[in-house]
Amino acid sequence: MSGWEITAVILAIAYLLLAVKQNSWCWYCAFASTAIYTALFWDVQLLMESALNVYYMAMAVYGWWQWRHGGSNDTQLPVQRWKLKQHSLTLAAIAALTLVSGTLLSRYTEAAWPYVDSFTTWASVITTFMVARKILENWLYWMVINSTSIFLFIDRGMYLTALLLVCYLIISVFGLINWQRDYRRQAAYG
Repeated sequence: MSGWEITAVILAIAYLLLAVKQNSWCWYCAFASTAIYTALFWDVQLLMESALNVYYMAMAVYGWWQWRHGGSNDTQLPVQRWKLKQHSLTLAAIAALTLVSGTLLSRYTEAAWPYVDSFTTWASVITTFMVARKILENWLYWMVINSTSIFLFIDRGMYLTALLLVCYLIISVFGLINWQRDYRRQAAYG
């Protein structure tokens, strides 16, 4: 554990707690945390996780904009749901991308856990987009991703980050409940 990892964890928890409340300040915490994690993951040879965090920095900017201006007539973005077809296509894309990048990483790099690393990376890429667009089901995706990532980080000796993912898993339940309540409220008044 390093001071940087501790700082990244604190900012990451702040991000998620603010996201549960749909507070756009979450994106500032996300940007700072992911900048730190980009370097940390590179140092422990989780190359896809490092690349993922570069993407997270860009998504923090996109998410901030969407949450503040992505609704109709430049208003705040409401919670939305995807249809089964969108989820089916999403899961197929995650599987295909995982297979391709996992194969490439296992053949051409010294990456640790290339298929698991690829799965958590590609699933996170798509699920982060879902958060930025306030798709309700993102919380279910995160539960699977975070459960898988806990194993990955324990194996790499990043115990504090693994603990962060345990917290994420718990907070995701509250996120799902909170966003579902807001979605129902919107539907009742919309």
